[in-house]
Amino acid sequence: MKKTLFVLITILTLNSSFSQKIDKSKSELKSGNSSRSSSSSSSSSSSGSSRSSSSNDFGLAGLLVEGFLYVSFYSTIGDYRSENHLYNSLSKYPYFDGESGNFQKENDSIQYGNIMRFDVENHFLYSNNNIFGNHLKAKFRPFQYFYVQADYRELLEKNVFTNRFSNLSLFQFNVAYDRIRFKKFNLGWTLGATYVGNDVQKAGFSYGLHTDIFAIKNISFNSAMMWSSINGLPVNSFEIRGKYHKKNYFFSLGYEYLKIASPNYNFVTLGTGIYF
Repeated sequence: MKKTLFVLITILTLNSSFSQKIDKSKSELKSGNSSRSSSSSSSSSSSGSSRSSSSNDFGLAGLLVEGFLYVSFYSTIGDYRSENHLYNSLSKYPYFDGESGNFQKENDSIQYGNIMRFDVENHFLYSNNNIFGNHLKAKFRPFQYFYVQADYRELLEKNVFTNRFSNLSLFQFNVAYDRIRFKKFNLGWTLGATYVGNDVQKAGFSYGLHTDIFAIKNISFNSAMMWSSINGLPVNSFEIRGKYHKKNYFFSLGYEYLKIASPNYNFVTLGTGIYF
């Protein structure tokens, strides 16, 4: 009897210690961070009185706000009067001419005018035999000035005790802008929303940074970071990849890190993509 009880306790302990990360992420996102919201509400109420007492410095505050807006606009949008690279046109696809990345110079010999481009890529995510997934990404570029991006990740985790799978669907919808548009390098930001499906069905504001480096012929490196919050908990992503380009398609090898509520996920990625 004691041995049976010991075995049951051991199994229950192991089951809890190896509990599903995906189920934990979804459970935490559904319940949210109530303590943070209550503390923020109390702090906001207490700061109301002090805010009313310091409302006489509008002149200085106005100058500071104006300076902040100017710096923010310049750093995020750029100065089209003095930065010629902002007019670099969108390339047909990376290395279409053997040297250009996502953008080509205005005075390049090969010109295609106002190109509209559609980029699609898919990556298999592997952490271990129990956790894996897929990442589908699409970018619609109507011209060189900005583009729309959508990401869909489907994560799967196998329960080692029941052999059943838990899944989590993560969607990201963003408007993206390349602040720097050189032939060999581009850097920009994204702004949009993150949504977790399944039985969570909650969304949150998201923002991020991205860059592409076209270092060697037919080889490029890209990275992207995105931060968001759902129900007061983080839903963040980071990815870095190396790509080998062949005509209008590529093959990639990389790494992705996800933080969904308290659990962390690390994946090796293998994928391919095509430019239309």
